[in-house]
Amino acid sequence: MSDILATLGTGLPVLALQFAVTLALLTVGAVIYMALTPFHERELVAAGNVAAGIVLAGTLVALAIPLAATLATSSVTLDILLWGVVALVIQLATFRLAAMFIPNLRGMIEQGNVAAACVLTGIQIAVALLNAGAMAG
Repeated sequence: MSDILATLGTGLPVLALQFAVTLALLTVGAVIYMALTPFHERELVAAGNVAAGIVLAGTLVALAIPLAATLATSSVTLDILLWGVVALVIQLATFRLAAMFIPNLRGMIEQGNVAAACVLTGIQIAVALLNAGAMAG
């Protein structure tokens, strides 16, 4: 029993630190994403815009997927931080590229176009899964 407690005492602080770093990366990624988008997700969601809610939720999931892969495959906090930043850059670039290929994305989301929101979210999650797979090696 003392071995289990010793392992927990050693491992729990590391887990807490790595989880906190990953949550911080997710938060930073979400803040940067909301600064990059041409629409104001929080205001649109507060007004009941379902499309904006789908896009924001999908973005959070798409940011979290490769961060989770990094967290799961790295044992060193610095690796999690460095690869987490790479993952966020890839995901944020994905949004910018997708937005270039979806004409009038801003107008569609602001008008509550759920179909456009689903396409954007699908692209972001698909790239997130590939990103995570690449990160997991």
